Amino acid sequence: MTTATFLIGLIALVAGAQVLVRGASKLALSFGISPLVVGLTVVAFGTSAPEMAVSVRASWGGQVDIALGNVVGSNIFNVLFILGLSALAAPLLVAPQLIRQEVPLMIGASLLAFGLSIDGGIGRIDGALLFGLLLAFTVVLVRQSRQVGRETQGEYAREFAAPDGQAWDRHWAAQLALIGGGLALLVVGANWLVEAAVTFARALGLSEMVIGLTIVSAGTSLPEVATSLVATLRGERDIAVGNVIGSNVFNLLGVLGLSGLVAPQALPVSPAMLSFDMPVMIGVAVACLPIFFTGHVIARWEGALFFFYYAAYMAYLLLAAQQHDQLDTYRTAMVTVVMPLTAITLAVFMVRHYRALKVTCRP
Repeated sequence: MTTATFLIGLIALVAGAQVLVRGASKLALSFGISPLVVGLTVVAFGTSAPEMAVSVRASWGGQVDIALGNVVGSNIFNVLFILGLSALAAPLLVAPQLIRQEVPLMIGASLLAFGLSIDGGIGRIDGALLFGLLLAFTVVLVRQSRQVGRETQGEYAREFAAPDGQAWDRHWAAQLALIGGGLALLVVGANWLVEAAVTFARALGLSEMVIGLTIVSAGTSLPEVATSLVATLRGERDIAVGNVIGSNVFNLLGVLGLSGLVAPQALPVSPAMLSFDMPVMIGVAVACLPIFFTGHVIARWEGALFFFYYAAYMAYLLLAAQQHDQLDTYRTAMVTVVMPLTAITLAVFMVRHYRALKVTCRP
């Protein structure tokens, strides 16, 4: 019964996010809002709506470990699993703007979230700061969108506008109904998913934090999985990367910020989260910069590397949950051998890329 509740809640979350995106996109376009702004704001929110619903519901209900674990776990999952899987399907193109703006912002937001957590909790003031930064970022995106050419706006219009002037959802009443239905599905799905996750944690003897970092974070990231994979297979590989980075920024600033605002008390951050999971999230964000920088393409071998690290991270969480005898050996091998070798490899590729650029730029 618990498994059925979990699956139904997960389906409701994914369906609710899709319905919400459709209704909000059509309504925004009906009022003459730029299609690009719709894509950068409404759609970015829609793919992260499950994380928002689950974390806010968990914070309000006192399951704070699920709320925080969902955000941290989703950001790790988005980069390592989704980008890794997408790059294995086809090499991913990286827009220069992502390297200049969104990736540094993701790194900065990760560091800020960690800094706010050092005192052991994320309170209302911390949440207000994070959410305020999200609003400021949205304003910047709106201003930048005014400089976008007609060709780009046309792409978004074709994606989100109704193909037929007689489409059933062309009226604002239908669009409001879609938004209301999507929100209702999100709320119901979040309630069922959190309740089932807590039951799982107790039955399996796992902490709510581990459940949030694994099952819940992977489940709520399904919209990002679907969006990035479909975009990759359709040849829109830059969208696959932008969706992941944008969702990570929204998770840190929007989801974590709002969770801190609505929680009855400050969200406590466990020592394990501070000493391992949040540093891993920061490391994953930082690792994007050199990988994205080298040629503006995520190659298949880099996707395989991301995928390997996600499997290694999952293995660590399972060993830690069971207090396995080999946990210390595993941690030592990852910290002293695997991660340094990866860092050296990325540094070598960056140096080679930089030298190649210098040779190309010579008169």
